[in-house]
Amino acid sequence: MSLYAQNDAKALKILDAMSAKYKDMPAFKAEFKYSIESANSGVNENFKGEIIVKGEKFRLKLDGQEIINDGNTVWTYLAEDNEVNISDYEPSEEDITPSKIYTIYKKGYKYVFLEEKKEGNFIYEVVDLIPEKKDKQIFKIRLQVNKKDKSIKNWKIFEKSGNKYQYTVTKFTPNVKVDDKYFTFDKTLYQGVEVVDLR
Repeated sequence: MSLYAQNDAKALKILDAMSAKYKDMPAFKAEFKYSIESANSGVNENFKGEIIVKGEKFRLKLDGQEIINDGNTVWTYLAEDNEVNISDYEPSEEDITPSKIYTIYKKGYKYVFLEEKKEGNFIYEVVDLIPEKKDKQIFKIRLQVNKKDKSIKNWKIFEKSGNKYQYTVTKFTPNVKVDDKYFTFDKTLYQGVEVVDLR
């Protein structure tokens, strides 16, 4: 019998507690490290980023670009070109957005508890999410959840191509106060910006 043949009650308990923690926060801010590994091309890159999430809205700063999402529209600002691309927000089940990682397990995934892992003074619970549809490019998402406070330490996305993407939270600020207009692009703050409307 496959290890992933059925959902795991212990994994579900961990995931539900983690999900409830984030759902209860009006908004939060996370600073993180982001790494890309590709065995095929030998790529191994690391970036730093910052995100503020409020419900379905988020503003993500990552390596020379900003992605701003108000739940209806997405603005992608490229600093090097001083250009912003505007598109409609059309989420699909394939998307793993920063505001979705906390609830993604609820639909389309099986989950299993792997182990408890000690790092420094913390104990983390490790859970694997496996897509139910076998035709997906992603074949596994591995979450590390702090056993004590149920916060996510990191998640790693494994693709069939051999690529791996890892997000590790380095600093977390719960319950930040942030106005809804923070999740829209204000071109008056970006002098000379070129606007490309793709809607």
